[in-house]
Amino acid sequence: MSRLPMTVPAPGLPARVRIHEVGARDGLQNEKTAVPTQVKAEFVHRLAAAGLTTIEATSFVHPKWVPQLADAEQLFPLLGDVDAALPVLVPNERGLDRALALGATRIAVFGSATETFASRNLNRTVAESLAMFEPVVARAKEGGAHVRGYLSMCFGDPWEGPVPVHQVVRVAKALLDLGCDELSLGDTIGVATPGHVQALLSALNEDAVPTDRIGVHFHDTYGQALSNTLAALQHGVTTVDASAGGLGGCPYAKSATGNLATEDLVWMLDGLGVETGVDLAALTATSVWMAEQLGRPSPSRTVRALSHKE
Repeated sequence: MSRLPMTVPAPGLPARVRIHEVGARDGLQNEKTAVPTQVKAEFVHRLAAAGLTTIEATSFVHPKWVPQLADAEQLFPLLGDVDAALPVLVPNERGLDRALALGATRIAVFGSATETFASRNLNRTVAESLAMFEPVVARAKEGGAHVRGYLSMCFGDPWEGPVPVHQVVRVAKALLDLGCDELSLGDTIGVATPGHVQALLSALNEDAVPTDRIGVHFHDTYGQALSNTLAALQHGVTTVDASAGGLGGCPYAKSATGNLATEDLVWMLDGLGVETGVDLAALTATSVWMAEQLGRPSPSRTVRALSHKE
């Protein structure tokens, strides 16, 4: 059978994109029931075998808030032989201590561009959350760790509505000023459109935030995740967050649906001739396997299309 998609490069795109795989953390934290630790470990191993080089493994948050990831201490030691970077989310210094004790070398903090989401997600104002992150980032950097700063609600908020671009830029700069190595711009409820993406990226550049420190994290609530990703790539972004099989949403924002599916992203990038290092067939097989563990079909269109071929 002919190899599809046919590769037809488009001008103005990066030669290579690094996919920041979030299915094992952002995807599974939104499940109604906890996935067994061994299944999670197998999932991460399969993702790495498919060629993903950055796989967010888990989150060191209090089990009360995210019970689906309460097994972080049990899971992380099972991943010692995984040939990939394994970032973990930490909300505060207690979470950082837990992560560092297990040898984590890449950590992430999770902030908000809006006050309402900061209050609901972190029980703090934006300023208070930044103050909480300051010692976390400082200590992580002192220990030689790479630090990612997530910024949610960059394009719209279910309570506040439109989020002014200058407001997002202000909080983004504050996260970088704390010492974050990279920033992930989150469209938490999936309301972004390509022009908005380009406007935010341009505004960040104008305020001295370089594109090579920016990643994008789109949700597909309104079917815009791939078009928004393409807009970001055209701007020069080379780090894209995605979730195998389209798993996940956001437990603190009920209107948030699934993340951009990694398979859908790889299909598009393969067609554009943009390298990812990911074996789409192996990745699809992994998501089919995970869907079986979860007892429901994958929402990824590419997974459904490829897995139903004879």
